[in-house]
Amino acid sequence: MAHELEVWLFADRVGTLALVDGRLSFCYAPSWLAQPDAVGLSVSLPLQAELFDDRKTRPFFAGLLPEGRMRRLLAQQFQVSGQNDFALLDHIGGECAGAVTFIEPGQPLPVPTSSEDVQWLSDDEVVAILDELPRRPMLAGQDGLRLSLAGAQDKLPVVFDGARIGLPLKGTPSSHILKPAILAVEDSVINEGFCMALADVMQLQPAKANVHQVLDRSFLLVERYDRLINGQGHRQRLHQEDFCQALGVVPEMKYQNEGGPDLVQCFDLVRRATRPSAPQVLRLLDYAIFNALIGNHDAHAKNFSLLYSGKTPILAPLYDALSTAVYPTLTSKMAMKIGSKYKFSEVQVRHWEQFAEGVGFSKAQTKRRILELAKSLPATARKLQSAPGLGFAGNAVVERISVSIEQRCALTIRRLTHATGGDDVAPGRP
Repeated sequence: MAHELEVWLFADRVGTLALVDGRLSFCYAPSWLAQPDAVGLSVSLPLQAELFDDRKTRPFFAGLLPEGRMRRLLAQQFQVSGQNDFALLDHIGGECAGAVTFIEPGQPLPVPTSSEDVQWLSDDEVVAILDELPRRPMLAGQDGLRLSLAGAQDKLPVVFDGARIGLPLKGTPSSHILKPAILAVEDSVINEGFCMALADVMQLQPAKANVHQVLDRSFLLVERYDRLINGQGHRQRLHQEDFCQALGVVPEMKYQNEGGPDLVQCFDLVRRATRPSAPQVLRLLDYAIFNALIGNHDAHAKNFSLLYSGKTPILAPLYDALSTAVYPTLTSKMAMKIGSKYKFSEVQVRHWEQFAEGVGFSKAQTKRRILELAKSLPATARKLQSAPGLGFAGNAVVERISVSIEQRCALTIRRLTHATGGDDVAPGRP
């Protein structure tokens, strides 16, 4: 027996997701293919009349769902198999990353009746949600909510108007992602808040993220880059997809050592998919160097995305930047190799050169940009750490991040300048 869900992009039905004998398939609607401005859902799902089989279909659609413990809890909540992507999208695929919505056949697209289709929360209700999320991801099953975000950590799409936090109802687009503390990771909120603020000060164009407190409970609010306010003052969705989705890689294989994408594939994707690609590739180079220098070892392919702000995508802002290197209990292996090395401490100049050649830059260009960032990052981090009113000063984890950055940058500068004689690498952008 076939089960079907209509797949909508913005306000258009673009195709049908089907489950037959446990296998997914997707087919674009003829009416969508006939539109002159039609776009594909994914780089891995180009516009075509032919059906996409399970192998082609699953990476994009499974990539919209939470992972790991969150996925298992969602499956228990809805009494479905943890491997049943279709059933989970049926239950929570209303407000997803990007502009995709899943609706049962024949049902209308939910349209907010006003800009106030939001359940505004009191401080006590926000705290109650923070307590509930570890047990009930995405507040699954709550009336009026069908929310989904990829990833293995607790998070929740919300609406934030600068003062109040609310839950989006009746198809209302969310504006922010609420990220509570990670239980087993000390001060994860301030860690990510600091790293994202550091990326901003370094002019790396990250998503806007701020640490908030409600009744002494800290959480991060990240402004959604896949949402915008139109000329009428209404919030609209922008489409996006992460690199695993675009490369046709299922989420459980997101790490390179599991067969997932490496940096060479990521750079190749940006060159192929974006126009003009040159500025996008330069930004991705900065993201890769920045993640290495701050010790973000979890920068896998689902932590980079393409944003469809026009006919062709651009590289999405940096997100999920967290210094995992400051936690001894977390792995010292990077999610993607630099050259042939997973461990930053083992990265020598030849490995940076391997990286440069693999991603399509000259060795000299890459060294210049690495050194420029490595020389400016430690002082910038210290200045940000001591800035008044941000809550970073005096925090033990932020201090460990700054020390780690100083050590990693000093090691990088020493290795690169020693290998080049020390004075033939002038600062400058590749």
